[in-house]
Order: sequence, then C-alpha cells, then structure tokens
Amino acid sequence: MRARHPIDRPADLDIVRESYDRVADNYADMVLTTGIGDIRGHPWHKAAIDAFADSVGKLGPVLDVGCGPGTVTAYLDERGLDVSGVDLSPRMVENARRLHPRCRFGVASATELDLAEASYGGILGWWSLFNLPRDVLPQVLASFARALKPGGCFIAATHVGDEDLRRTEAYGGVAVRWTTHKWPPEQFVGLIEQTGLGPVAELRLPPEQYSGPGVVVMAERPA
Repeated sequence: MRARHPIDRPADLDIVRESYDRVADNYADMVLTTGIGDIRGHPWHKAAIDAFADSVGKLGPVLDVGCGPGTVTAYLDERGLDVSGVDLSPRMVENARRLHPRCRFGVASATELDLAEASYGGILGWWSLFNLPRDVLPQVLASFARALKPGGCFIAATHVGDEDLRRTEAYGGVAVRWTTHKWPPEQFVGLIEQTGLGPVAELRLPPEQYSGPGVVVMAERPA
C-alpha cells in the first residue's frame, strides 16, 4: 500500500542505521551505568517530559520516534501512557525490548512511518531527528502534525548551532558515519510552526559535558 504522504528517503539512511547498530550496545550500557540519556537524572529534561505526559495522557496513543534503548518510552509507560517506540536501528530495538519487556517497540525510520490522520495524542522526537537532512525534516514534521489528534502535542529535543557536525566516532570510540544537523532555535521552532502546530513551550539548554547546546520545543495541534 502506498503511503498517504510519501517522504523522501535520506541518501545516507542505511549508513546511519548501520552506525547506530554498532553503537547500540555501548549506548545502552552507558545509559544504565552513567545515566547519560536517562531523563530521571536531568531535572529539566524530566520536567519537559512530565509536562508532555500531563498534556497528552488522556488523548490516546503516544509514539516515541527514535526511541533508542527505550528509556523515555519506558518512563512514559510507568506514567500510565499508552506508548510505543520505534527506532531506525534494529539493534537499538533489541536492547529496548530486552531492557523494557513490557513495552512495545518496532523498527522503522521516521521517514518510513505511515501515520494515519489524527491517530495519536502525542508524538516525541526526543534527540532523534538531528540526523534527518534539512530537506527531509520538514516533511517528517508535517507527517507528525497530521497524525496528532486536535489538542495533541509534539515534543522534540535537538542540537542547536549554525554548522553541521560530521561524526566519525561516538559512545566509547565506536566508528560511525552520520551528520548531526544543527538548527538555530528560531529556525527549528519555525519549521514546527510551518506544519500548523502552535508552540506552547521552549526550553534552551546550555552545553553540557557530553553535548553542545540544545533546545526542547513542545507544540500543540489546534483543537
């Protein structure tokens, strides 16, 4: 069946998938042993996710796009949300299923999802959309906006800056090949607004030990 609104396939999709497969075990171990990537160890990240959960909890299913080893998916499940996660990397999903067996996970790129109109109460792109090329990200955001129910919310966290970063190693020195596409906060918010969603909160994050500055944006589909 043809997708309702086809999205361009990134030219480096397979390379990015293979890279995340290689780092998946190291990353999952780092989350468990150091707390990196676990919102419960970062008060501002947790506050943003809690606000999102409070906003969408009664609106229907929630989809965590780019869920990695399932840390945020599991947290939202603990909060009582009807949540599932998807990730580009099969190995990330294997770790998510192992670590959080009560949760639902699947393998898919953000560009491959065939999301029905007004089918989700909430969608997350939590530090998971920065590998999407600049011409593809707006298409993905538009698909999320269409998939939200009236009053539903989208939350995203991403790296900010004026230049892209080409990564050759990550998470313990594992060889990778991907590009981190950075956006000035105003441009990132503008992309979300162009989908018809209305931003309701923005949190700018300073550089930390393991990453540069970031931004968290939550937006709502008008009721």
